[in-house]
Amino acid sequence: MLLSLTPILFLVGMLAGAVQLFGADASYGPNQIALVIATGLTGLVGLYRGLRWDDIQEGLVAGIRIGMSPILILLAVGALIGSWILAGTVPAMIYHGVALLSPSYFYAASAVICALASISIGSSWTVAGTLGIGLVGIANSFGLSPAMTAGAIISGAYFGDKLSPLSDTTNLAAACAGVDLFAHIRHMLWTTVPAFSTALLFFLINSEDAGRPPEDIAALRAALAIEFNVGIVSLLPLVIMLAFIALRIPAYPAILLSTLVGCIFAVAFQGDAVRAFALGLYPDSPAPTLQGIWQVLFAGYKGASQDAALNDLLSKGGMSSMLNTVWLIICALAFGGVLERTGILKQILDAVLQRVRSTGDLVLATVSGGVVTNLLAADQFLSIALPGRLFTVAYDERGLDRLNLSRTLEDSATLTSVLVPWNTCGAYMSATLGIATIEYAPYAVFNYACPLIAIAFGYLLIAQKRVGLELSAQ
Repeated sequence: MLLSLTPILFLVGMLAGAVQLFGADASYGPNQIALVIATGLTGLVGLYRGLRWDDIQEGLVAGIRIGMSPILILLAVGALIGSWILAGTVPAMIYHGVALLSPSYFYAASAVICALASISIGSSWTVAGTLGIGLVGIANSFGLSPAMTAGAIISGAYFGDKLSPLSDTTNLAAACAGVDLFAHIRHMLWTTVPAFSTALLFFLINSEDAGRPPEDIAALRAALAIEFNVGIVSLLPLVIMLAFIALRIPAYPAILLSTLVGCIFAVAFQGDAVRAFALGLYPDSPAPTLQGIWQVLFAGYKGASQDAALNDLLSKGGMSSMLNTVWLIICALAFGGVLERTGILKQILDAVLQRVRSTGDLVLATVSGGVVTNLLAADQFLSIALPGRLFTVAYDERGLDRLNLSRTLEDSATLTSVLVPWNTCGAYMSATLGIATIEYAPYAVFNYACPLIAIAFGYLLIAQKRVGLELSAQ
């Protein structure tokens, strides 16, 4: 065990040092270096234990392969953000949002809006990449905390993702435990509702007045109206995107199609803005409309108006803005893949199970397994599947219904993935919302309240369904 823990302890030390030296910038290179070195140390442990290098390399590649879909989605979202800014969709969301939402309940409203959208489409990533971008822009317009806004967006998005029958993680957790999907969703209400109520109460208590006076907000809306067409028609790409997801079109093609829609709307309704954007970068461009669209897809939008606040608000997006996050994901998944192939991850989870003496201990072990796998394997799907496979027998032996396992897998693996900077979910949210994981994590109240409530319920024997018994009969 000491040998197995060596690369993990080394990684923890290097990551702590990276945060100490670089702060929120640790994810822009220092963390990647730590993960690459730790991957090498893990490979050496595997060689010492008799594995061939080809086996270790196969595990490394298999780990990275898990992340190819998230990486493609991440790059597509970068292009989507750029096209939607140029199409006036994000500016219109900000323009109308500051008129409809009040700072006094903005954080709680953001959580509820994202929760409803995520339940409808079953994707926290899509909600963050669409509604989330607009809500962060509105928060910046009001002068509110971007980090707390991101925490509210993530709390709402993961609440909906967790309870939606359309969610891939919800289906995976039910499948791993071998339980009915809708019974799984009903059983999750025991921990999910109290956790989300706690989050909403937190956001209401921490509501604040706008940091900017009303005249500044009015000036920002006027500047948006000058630079873009902010009519209701500019919001149609968002509606079309939600329709794509509702029709069960997979996330990657849905985002690409929505990016294309954004480009069409930019040409059709923001022609002057597109040409001005391109000519500001390439004064001699022979085809400014084409070059402007092309530029925004790979490099994002760069504001050049007379309003500096507006430029800061909208200068984002483009595939290139996601490349650092892709780098982080690849390094993290390589480390996780080698950990799994060498058997270190299973050894750690088995050691956790050996300490189980009660129902509370078993729930704590399941939560810990999900969190540890999120930290080490950097992928929420593996964090559901691996503990799900390993802990099934323990629940059966104690006469506990597997619904308790499926619920706890979601309470831990699904929700804590977004709190880890190098996990695919944490990296995605940070890149999409433009806020470092360590900055928004303290405000993602729902995501850490849920596992804590799950542990408390385990020790208090609340909602721990026995095989063949209804909870009301316990």
